[in-house]
Amino acid sequence: MRDPRMSAIGKGLRRRGRLMKEAVSPPRRGLDAVPSPRSSGETSSYVAPCAPRLVDAPVFVLSSVRSGSTLLRVLLNSHSRIRAPHEMHLRTLHVELSRDFSSEAMKALELDKQELEHMLWDRVLHLELARSGKGVIVDKTPANTLIWPRLHRCWPNAKYVVLLRHPGAVIASLTSRRTDPDHEAIRAEVLEYAEKLEEARLSLDAHVVTYEELTAEPEKATRALCDYLGLSWESGMLDYGSKDHGTFRPQLGDWSSTIKSGRIQPARAADPEAELPPRLAELAQAWGYRSD
Repeated sequence: MRDPRMSAIGKGLRRRGRLMKEAVSPPRRGLDAVPSPRSSGETSSYVAPCAPRLVDAPVFVLSSVRSGSTLLRVLLNSHSRIRAPHEMHLRTLHVELSRDFSSEAMKALELDKQELEHMLWDRVLHLELARSGKGVIVDKTPANTLIWPRLHRCWPNAKYVVLLRHPGAVIASLTSRRTDPDHEAIRAEVLEYAEKLEEARLSLDAHVVTYEELTAEPEKATRALCDYLGLSWESGMLDYGSKDHGTFRPQLGDWSSTIKSGRIQPARAADPEAELPPRLAELAQAWGYRSD
């Protein structure tokens, strides 16, 4: 017959063992047990100082979509000292601080979520530059235009090339590329890019070039770019079709037959009959495009 006292002792030992196990490894409740993103430090008011960068002065091409940034990219990438890879989409690379104490741990190291992301971005650029064996790296992702103040915080010594194109031509190009285009949404998208481009043009010590100039006088335009970057011009830049620039495909840049031809082709002009929204017309005029 079982001794009741021993039974009670056994229950106590099992209970204590279970409590110790839970203390070391809390019970899981499926995927819902994953800590909330609030632990990522987004609610903290702490702003970390800028950490040292592996790439001190990268170059960013700021432009709207459908403005010839892929052409500019391959021309620059054809220079013996410039690495201009496909669109890198740095702004989509994020760091997650997954526990409540993670942000405090990073704060003790003078880091926060944003600065950790900046360090990741910098490491990506440095790795690509090191692999290329070149000295200057260029990122031409159009969406960088929307976050140019953050890029400027990340790399205080960065250089910028503001690439402009007539807003009417950008609208026409976007419209022709999309199935069942939403004309109002396209105009809003072009305006968003245009506003940020104008901010950057007025705020940064940037080199400004238009797509129309780049295609009409490519040698003159690329010579001016090289002067801005402190590099000697190379005639081979204009023969981009003879160089390897990687695969042309969606999400990495323009993949049209025009860019794949390997030749600089004239820019398509804006439709003179197309009426721009007032603000876009104002910006076009500020950029030197005729409004009539």
